[in-house]
Amino acid sequence: MTIPGPTAAAPAVLALDAVTKAFGPIEVLHGVDFALHPGEVHALIGENGAGKSTTMKILAGYLDPTGGQVLLEGQPVTFAGSDEAEERGIIMIHQEFNLAEHLSVDQNVFLGRELTRGILLDHKAMRARTADLLSQLHCRVDPATPVNRLSVPDKQMVEIAKALSRRARVLIMDEPTAVLTERETEVLFAQIERLRAEGVAILYTSHKLGEVKRIADRVTVLRDGTMVRSDLTADVTEDDMAAAMVGRELSDLYPPKVRGSAEPILEAQGITVPGVVHDASLVLHRGEVLGLGGLVGSGRTELAEAIAGLRPRTGSVRLDGTDLPAGQVAQAMRAGLAYLTEDRKGAGLLLDKSLRENLTLPLLETFGRPLIDRRREEAALDRAIAEFAIRAPSRDMAVGDLSGGNQQKLLLAKVLLSDPQVIIIDEPTRGIDIGTKQQIYTLIARLAAEGRSIIVISSEMPELIGLASRVIVMHAGRIAGELSGDAVTEGAIVRLAMGMDDTDKDHAA
Repeated sequence: MTIPGPTAAAPAVLALDAVTKAFGPIEVLHGVDFALHPGEVHALIGENGAGKSTTMKILAGYLDPTGGQVLLEGQPVTFAGSDEAEERGIIMIHQEFNLAEHLSVDQNVFLGRELTRGILLDHKAMRARTADLLSQLHCRVDPATPVNRLSVPDKQMVEIAKALSRRARVLIMDEPTAVLTERETEVLFAQIERLRAEGVAILYTSHKLGEVKRIADRVTVLRDGTMVRSDLTADVTEDDMAAAMVGRELSDLYPPKVRGSAEPILEAQGITVPGVVHDASLVLHRGEVLGLGGLVGSGRTELAEAIAGLRPRTGSVRLDGTDLPAGQVAQAMRAGLAYLTEDRKGAGLLLDKSLRENLTLPLLETFGRPLIDRRREEAALDRAIAEFAIRAPSRDMAVGDLSGGNQQKLLLAKVLLSDPQVIIIDEPTRGIDIGTKQQIYTLIARLAAEGRSIIVISSEMPELIGLASRVIVMHAGRIAGELSGDAVTEGAIVRLAMGMDDTDKDHAA
């Protein structure tokens, strides 16, 4: 169903007028004009670090502009904070989950707005209302479940349910589909279309330009804190958007594939993780990029974590002829195996620490004993910033204040600091702009060309097809099949991921 966009005459409900924003001496937004109209989905896109998050936080009352003004219904407004903005109907769904992990789902949905019966909390009504909201999102989570027991996609659905529970006039959505499956994304789009038809003004950010083209009425591009173009989405192509974001034409997103040798470097046999992975085996060759595909929940991450020593398992893992014991991640690292987590904020980085502290923490003993050699640490950070093109206003800033793309590049630098021979990368470009994706793809190819061996786990099939010469697909905790060469196609991966084809005889390497 296609919902018509707003009429040109509809006045803006929320707007920025020549807004600037500086953090100390560094100005990150430069005279930004931006408007949200009732019944319109307005996409805001740009590379990581372009200023999107800062723009959204100013609109939602989390930050004050340094210059210019925020306009609500055409009148200048200064929000005392995000709570006041929410009271006036401006709701933001955060990319970084804004949930109380120890509370239940329904307690999170109604936190600060609890329903009461007399002087008592009406838990029954809150759980019933939460169940109804989750049902709209086709999410089967029990409202009584503590949030810390939920998967990442389910946490995103709780964030969306929390936003839907409020009567929003303006809904700001920061990368809402970054962790969602294709089916969950379709459910979200149906809700967006419903809200648009009801006259809600929606700001939508995504690095998935196909989504922007499909769901948005208008698209505005930020580059280095400056608005470089704003158009009706129907008037621009995905290539136009990408070129405006990075300031150049993007061609050859994926570098030429590197063909690995026939020499095995990593052999995993009969890996079982109770309840999630069942008798899985794989072989990785020296200099190879091996893709690991499957639906969310298929056991991809659990298998990788078991191989890396992060989960208890049965079965054997051999790295370059050496047996790796189960559950010994430090020994696996010393043997030359490194794992880059899909959860860079929760498990990969210390968000309140500096770039230097994050980079060198796993290998502090190599930077001096008993005293840390700060100059050597700074030199390592210099090399990482140069080699991985990390853009940070200050090297002493908290890592949590970096853009998602720069956080991911720092995490890659951190993982590679130990000079591993085998690298397992889980969702390498989740929440990353297209320009940074290209940088990371080039880095993966370069590592393989140097003779390192890489396993790439990805929910994005074009990524698996573009990077890997061989793809193993999981379904329901088991290896469903293996594809190589020209057989690595989207249709073939989907069939295996859905459990529609349990043989790999025709395509095995």
